[in-house]
Amino acid sequence: MPPAANLGKLALTLPAPFLSASQCVDLARKAEQEWGYDAIWLAETGGAESFALSGAIAQVTERVEIGTAIVPTYNRTPAVLASAAGTVAQLSNDRFILGLGTSSHAIIEQWNGIAFEKPLTRMRETVAVLRQALAGEKTDFAGKTLHSHGFRLGALPGKPLKIYLAALREKMIELAGEAGDGLIINFMPLDAMPKILGAYRAGAERAGRDGSSDDVVARFQICVTDDVPSARKLVRAGFAGYVATPVYNKFFEWVGFGEVAAGVKNAFAAKDRAGSAAAMNDDFIDSVTILGSVDECREKLAAFVAAGVTTPVLAPLATSPQAVEAVYEAFAPSRA
Repeated sequence: MPPAANLGKLALTLPAPFLSASQCVDLARKAEQEWGYDAIWLAETGGAESFALSGAIAQVTERVEIGTAIVPTYNRTPAVLASAAGTVAQLSNDRFILGLGTSSHAIIEQWNGIAFEKPLTRMRETVAVLRQALAGEKTDFAGKTLHSHGFRLGALPGKPLKIYLAALREKMIELAGEAGDGLIINFMPLDAMPKILGAYRAGAERAGRDGSSDDVVARFQICVTDDVPSARKLVRAGFAGYVATPVYNKFFEWVGFGEVAAGVKNAFAAKDRAGSAAAMNDDFIDSVTILGSVDECREKLAAFVAAGVTTPVLAPLATSPQAVEAVYEAFAPSRA
């Protein structure tokens, strides 16, 4: 029998489609106790709030890492982020990792009414204030987008809390290496991994450290299926808006899908939803998602791990709660 594929430090994403917050907590317990997952990473869009759900998960688990991938830097101040992160660190016995990202124009500007300005500066300054607060220092910072003076965190972590930064293109990836403790990526094709990791390690080197052994967390949209064409239709229906939004559109151009990015952007701007879906060709979808049988999906995930991903995070493309759980169960480390 051939050796099992190396899938790294396998994680699952929560909240999951079709599941309430309490059901997500139950699933987190199962993920640790029955399935043997190593980590749980929480996304935050229009569903459950990440810190509240992280705290609840911390109460029903003992071993798994719990991280946010991601919470935005714009809709919470650094003092609020520090208080939330410190609280979950205490509740989890220091298993918590704070994953930050700038998010997107849609979430920040349209949903929250906050200007999406100077994202690189905003990220750098947010991390600077957080480093002060999470170390127990009284904040003393004045920057271009943020200032904080006199805040001292009462809910301190028991040990230094890691901060990972989500990044899409070169400058933010370099900042992740320079200012963060790990990298969070999403929707990247396999052949972009050398460019992504090269930028991250260049940023780390600029900060005087070696980033080659840092954690690289990657969320994968995954569908276990024997009907790949139907799965592609699901991707087209669900993710055209992602491809059209400016931050992701520029990212896909950067990693070599300029024609797809332009086609989706133009069709979306013309309110041609069918056209934006059609612009996402099969090669593009197969490059940025994981589709196929369990064995085929394992092989594709293993290729990303061999290319430098250390923590693959499974995000099921599913049409029912049962299908969501089936994906998590199929890849359970305890049943590999």
